[in-house]
This record gives sequence, structure tokens and C-alpha cells, in this order.
Amino acid sequence: MAQHEDITLSPEGWVADQARRYEESGGTKGATVQGAPCLLLDYRGRRTGRLRRTVLIYGRDGEDYLIVGSNGGADRHPLWYLNLEAEPDVRIQVGPERFEARADTLSAEEKERVWPGLVELFAPYADYRAKTERDIPVVRLSRVA
Repeated sequence: MAQHEDITLSPEGWVADQARRYEESGGTKGATVQGAPCLLLDYRGRRTGRLRRTVLIYGRDGEDYLIVGSNGGADRHPLWYLNLEAEPDVRIQVGPERFEARADTLSAEEKERVWPGLVELFAPYADYRAKTERDIPVVRLSRVA
């Protein structure tokens, strides 16, 4: 990803505000939601090819970061997830550190292994899972050397 390419922020106003605060502070502000840690995710739009940014809660699995495509329990995947399926090469910022990563959706078995820890991190995930028949994906973000 080009370092100086224009980035389109999330259309959700509060998410865009948080992304601005996160970046402008060098990752010291806007880095949590309801006490859970957040990262900035830069990804390519599957239709436009434009670089987009959102803020997401993350968990850890060893050296990797885990993000949840909960979409608040809606019956459709979040747009960022559909874009990652089409183009898994991303850039993330965790606190002050920014780096390239690769996104991979966890298998059902892997997801069940990490799910309890994600719910412990952010309890609403359990409610989101209960309110939809959609299989909520969990995505592994692995640093690219």
C-alpha cells in the first residue's frame, strides 16, 4: 500500500471521528471502545480500488491480531469484511506502530477456539452472535515481513 495515498474514512461518523483521533494522536487516543483495544485497519475497496480505513476492536492469538465481523449482529457481513475477502493485503496501526499484514478468515474450529477470549474482551459479541443466523467471521491479521 502506498504510504501517501488518500484514505476514505468509514461513513459512520463516530468511527471516522475515532479514526482521526487515533491517527492524529499517534495511537494514544481513540485506541479503545468500551474498554476494549482498537486498531486502525486500512484496506482496498473491492469495487473502487480506493484505500479505506476503519477502527476495529481486536484480540490477540500469539503474534497475530484477531478482528470480528460482527456488524452489531446484523444479518449481513460488514463491508470491510467483504473487501478483505477480495483483497487480503492490508495495513494496520496498533497504538503507535503501523505495519503491513495479511487477512485470513479463521476456520470454524479456529474460531471456536478463540471465541471465548473475544467475548471476554468484548461481551456484546455473544449477544451479536445470538441475534443473527449469519456465521460471524473472525479474521486473523498476520504481520507481513
